[in-house]
Amino acid sequence: MANRNTHQMIPVDGAPEDDAVVASRIPSTSPFHQPRSLTTAERDRFRLIATESRNARRSALEGNGPAPIHEINVPNFDPIALMPQLDSTGLRTLSLFSGGGGLDLGFERAGFAHVASYEIMEEAGLTLSQAFPECKVYGGEKGDVRNIDFKEWRGLIDVVHGGPPCQPFSNAGRQKGHLDERDMWPEFVRAVKEIKPMAFIGENVPALGSTKFSEYVSENITKPLSRHYHISQIVLQASDFGIPQVRRRIFFVGFRNKKNANRWKRPEPTHSWGDATLSKALLRCVGLREALGLPDIGKDDLSPTIRSSLTGPRHTTSILNSVAAQKKFEYMEIWPNGVAPNREAARAFVAKNQHFRLSVPDVSLIQGFPEDWPFAGATYMKLGQIGNAVPPPLAYKVASSVAAALIK
Repeated sequence: MANRNTHQMIPVDGAPEDDAVVASRIPSTSPFHQPRSLTTAERDRFRLIATESRNARRSALEGNGPAPIHEINVPNFDPIALMPQLDSTGLRTLSLFSGGGGLDLGFERAGFAHVASYEIMEEAGLTLSQAFPECKVYGGEKGDVRNIDFKEWRGLIDVVHGGPPCQPFSNAGRQKGHLDERDMWPEFVRAVKEIKPMAFIGENVPALGSTKFSEYVSENITKPLSRHYHISQIVLQASDFGIPQVRRRIFFVGFRNKKNANRWKRPEPTHSWGDATLSKALLRCVGLREALGLPDIGKDDLSPTIRSSLTGPRHTTSILNSVAAQKKFEYMEIWPNGVAPNREAARAFVAKNQHFRLSVPDVSLIQGFPEDWPFAGATYMKLGQIGNAVPPPLAYKVASSVAAALIK
């Protein structure tokens, strides 16, 4: 599903050449990429910024840039501690739209036997193969769920889970809903109907639960499945479960058996950010600087929601998703643009404002993955897999709640 755009100039009637629209020439291997047509002047401006950044990075890595001012950080946060390995439940799972493996890891830690994953991106498929060497991973064309007859899995799978692409419902993806060719909820529903598992979990951005998409949800998710499943819809906040990031996700949880559905209880918060006196029963969620092991400067907060580098008009190594997020990162003196592949490179490439530059291992932690999770591909592709993923500790809590309902 690669996008390759030719370099076309489309003159605007009576406009100077600099105002001509030029299509992107950047090839893409991501089905989430939305190239945007810019004017010649805009395209040249972005190209100049990219060239300057590339030259500055090269100079820094060759030892010719400004002297490093930050020590290599040693994180104080271990996401695995939020997901203690549970005993085997004997329940088997199949993963759809698996991405970098957020749901897969959470379910595995919760005691499920992970059987197979389907993922259309080649790089994400490689990530999954490296992370789950004993699991069947169908990546690239083999992972395109539109071409799969899922009836072959009937009787072999107890729980189906997955996060269909969120771009049709997110602000970054322009919220086209069913008009977006990336809308894969009908395929998720088809897989559940063909496999007939004991339970399913579907995940997406919270906007899918808004009034704007209420008719879509009714017609494309709940009605087609409610004949055989008892479905609940919940929204969870990542920081409520110890992840140092503002990130809300919606989950659709369905059970074939009504007794199981009645036994199911939504995960309750285990952590709190902010006023620790709100509840003595809750653990303290650490802030971003503390999580990354950065010096105490008297200013810390949760990370803004991490943006996927594969969403939007161009690939990028920035995790910034809004002006508000930029202000929050500036407040914490953290640089969210030009994320480096590793901590050594991040230290060498001094940001213009001298704020701490993030690395891929840092962003992995912020999303709740172990920092050594084997994300494959170029830096922007790794960040794309991270930004698209369900935080594994959040998946773990949902998985644990489903297991409790199924095996009582």
